[in-house]
Amino acid sequence: MPLVRIDVPAATPSSDREAIAGVVYDALVTTAAVPANDKFMVISEHEPSHLILDPTYVVERTDRALIIQITLNAGRTVEVKKSLYRAIADGLHEAVGMRTEDVFINLVEVPKENWSFGGGIAQYAD
Repeated sequence: MPLVRIDVPAATPSSDREAIAGVVYDALVTTAAVPANDKFMVISEHEPSHLILDPTYVVERTDRALIIQITLNAGRTVEVKKSLYRAIADGLHEAVGMRTEDVFINLVEVPKENWSFGGGIAQYAD
C-alpha cells in the first residue's frame, strides 16, 4: 500500500539509487508491516537548484541529502514510525555510506479507500 517517492541529487550513482530503494522497501516490510511485493516507488534526480534542503535546519546536511516521501495507510503508532525512520537512516548509512543526517523522511497517511491498484477498483475499500 505505500507509494514511495525518493528525490536524490543528480550526482547519485545508479547503484546507490537501487540500494536506496531496497533499503526503504526492506524497512517498510520489517518495521511497518507492509506486505511483501507491495513495492511501488518513483526515484527522481534533481540538479542542485531543483532539490533544496536547508543545510542547517534541525540537523546539518551535505550535498548528498535526499528526500523520501512515503504515502501509506493511516494507523501506525508513533513508535512504529520512529522505528521506520531509524531503519531507513541506518540502512542507508550501511548500504551506501550516507550520513543519517542527510536522510529527510516525510510520511503522508491516507485512508484505505484512497488506493486503486488497477482496474478502476478501490481494492482496500471496506
